[in-house]
Amino acid sequence: MQTAMMIFAGVLLIEGLGPMLFPKQWQRMVIQLAKQHPQSLRRIGGCLVSSGLVLLWIFSSSQ
Repeated sequence: MQTAMMIFAGVLLIEGLGPMLFPKQWQRMVIQLAKQHPQSLRRIGGCLVSSGLVLLWIFSSSQ
């Protein structure tokens, strides 16, 4: 459980860097994403999830 919480904390840190360091650019990116069709967002989300699962599998099997 502690490892999962550390991973979650790392995700929060990384996700928070954009709005903290580049608020205007981050805001523009969010506006552009909001204009996308739901199907496009679903594909982007699917690619991100698939990439994350592959990386998780690679790093967990290398131990």
